[in-house]
Amino acid sequence: MDVFQKCKDFTRVSDARSAGYYLMYREIESPQDPVVTMNGQKVVMLGSMNYLGLTSHPKVKEAAVAATLKYGTGCAGSRLLNGTLDVHVRLEERLAQFMNREAALVFSTGYGVNVGVLSCLLDRHDVALLDSMDHASILDGVRLSFGKPMKFRHNDPADLEKKLGLIDEKKGKLIAIEGVYSMEGDVAPLPEMVRLKKEYGARLFLDEAHSLGVFGENGRGVAEHFGVEDDVDLVMGTFSKSLATVGGFIAGSFEVIDYIKHNARAQIFTAAIPPGAVAAVEAALDIIESEPERRERLWENTEYMRVELEGLGFETCGSQSPIISLLVGEDAPTFHMAKRLQEEGVFVNPVMTPAVPAGQSMIRTSYMATHTREQLDQALGALAKVGRELSII
Repeated sequence: MDVFQKCKDFTRVSDARSAGYYLMYREIESPQDPVVTMNGQKVVMLGSMNYLGLTSHPKVKEAAVAATLKYGTGCAGSRLLNGTLDVHVRLEERLAQFMNREAALVFSTGYGVNVGVLSCLLDRHDVALLDSMDHASILDGVRLSFGKPMKFRHNDPADLEKKLGLIDEKKGKLIAIEGVYSMEGDVAPLPEMVRLKKEYGARLFLDEAHSLGVFGENGRGVAEHFGVEDDVDLVMGTFSKSLATVGGFIAGSFEVIDYIKHNARAQIFTAAIPPGAVAAVEAALDIIESEPERRERLWENTEYMRVELEGLGFETCGSQSPIISLLVGEDAPTFHMAKRLQEEGVFVNPVMTPAVPAGQSMIRTSYMATHTREQLDQALGALAKVGRELSII
């Protein structure tokens, strides 16, 4: 058997290309702003996670440029060896302070945070309780560990409690969930998860990738939003959404972070995050703290679009965040709708199996603080036109 045979048998993408519905790896010729350029066409961007609109903020870009001029474009090694700069240490101290934690550790990617942390923390005597809609990075981190995975129904505390009751009390238990789920934009029922964590003696790992900078009075995420920060043991965040660059971090107690720092393979065998990215995060944090009105504008845009989309007749999949997904159903019309919307000047993300269950394919839209009402209304016009054209509304 040829190890490459699976590549020859993989026809899903070539079939989509032949049908004219291939919409992956689309080229964008401009920054991730509310309007982007694609093949010379101006397109309203409803597919970016640039929630606070900071990737093009002058202060963020200036900070990245200044750090690059001082330190160069990279660190040429891992954090463990030669790759730790003073700016890395300063950022970790700043993140720990911002998140109200004893310590924080920066990783080169958000994916690497989840893979590195979960794979090194879970041992043979541990069980990871996973929401059925957890991100691939959480699932992969558990798969790389020696722990046993146990899934519970999405956002279902009753099913989580049932699963917790099946575990030997001598086993270690880690509940790993997301604050905001990236497919449907719904929020974890965190207070109920915290109650179960305490009752069954588990630990709680919270992925705040899509809620950091968005939820909470100070932008610390869903844990702050619900007032349960002290009951969450580990908080993960990414830099690739509200914090305007690439990378991620884990925050928690000093002893746990120190253990991860010296045992997470995705940390110690990966090149350090570039200094320009580090400086961009610091500048983004400054703006988040000094301009809370950005978060207010983001929520104004989000609520406006949710009301308007539901008024048009779209099923918004229970969204409670700036991610608003529109249920289509089957894969083919989902691709068709995304293609037609791009032709009409709106960029959206088609989401289909296996990312979602069969028959639940959707168009995922997401919003920025920097979208204007005129841009949103332009997008609504296209969504209404294409939705009616394809009999989705």
